[in-house]
Amino acid sequence: METEITIPQSLMEAIKQFADPQAAFEFMVNFRWPGGVECPYCGCEKLSFISTRKVWHCKDCKKRFSVKVGTIMEDSPLPLEKWFAGIFLITNAKNGISSCEIARALDVTQKTAWFLLHRVRYIMDRGSMDKMTGSIEADETYVGGKAKNMHADKRREKINGRGGSGKTIVMGILERAAEMNVSNIRTKVIPDTTKDTLHAEIKANVEAGAEVNTDAHKGYRGLSEEYKHGWVDHAVKYVEGKIHCNGVENYWSLFKRMLHGTYTHIDPRHLQSYLDEQDSRYNNRALNDGARFAISVMAVSGKRLTYENLIERGLDSMLGM
Repeated sequence: METEITIPQSLMEAIKQFADPQAAFEFMVNFRWPGGVECPYCGCEKLSFISTRKVWHCKDCKKRFSVKVGTIMEDSPLPLEKWFAGIFLITNAKNGISSCEIARALDVTQKTAWFLLHRVRYIMDRGSMDKMTGSIEADETYVGGKAKNMHADKRREKINGRGGSGKTIVMGILERAAEMNVSNIRTKVIPDTTKDTLHAEIKANVEAGAEVNTDAHKGYRGLSEEYKHGWVDHAVKYVEGKIHCNGVENYWSLFKRMLHGTYTHIDPRHLQSYLDEQDSRYNNRALNDGARFAISVMAVSGKRLTYENLIERGLDSMLGM
């Protein structure tokens, strides 16, 4: 018999609900195993519970496990009440939330808060793997510092190169809203803006025959062979009937506002994590705080991000190379 689970609808409710460690423990158990506790190692349901340590002993594989094992929280010394408060804060901060602010709110070190932030970003909804249909917008942008703030050597490199020289390239593909639904977006760090790269991303995410709207970038030429390709030259105008990229351009403004206003500086190696965070926030914007929190908690199982993997990953791994 499944136990009814109460989802907090506001930060105040979350703080009250999870202030009691036992209540936080029961919430995690019921949320993760609504049909009864199962061993994360072998799936066995023949278990004995050691109440003094809050761990289970599997009678089949003989292993012991806690409620955190097999989740993004595994090996974390943070109590569940701080995890849930952190998840609620991060998933519902419209402009993002810095590790310093998380550290103050949860009474942890900045390093711990930074690691917590990245683990929560890792579980935030990355969207469906189904291909997009209907009316689509595709565009790319450059993310990086301004020339005036760079070291002299870096500034010369930028001046001698193109406007995006020295910056990281991000591509966005937006599926426009159909009827009462909201638009959805997928973003990804890409190595360049060549025809091969842009076409490959569109083919991987958009159903053949869909209507694809882009700007006049040469890299998009040739899409008409598989898609209904419409483009507009921004040097002349930004909109021509239904042909425009205003939706994805709006997303870029929201994303960069989050970067410049909240995070100030980010390591390019971790840029994809910040994109995943903003994608989830944008795609779930029609939901309330409680629903966004529940989506993130449902995703904690089966994912793991160690501190070593986080600090050692490079741009190549972020590009899937």
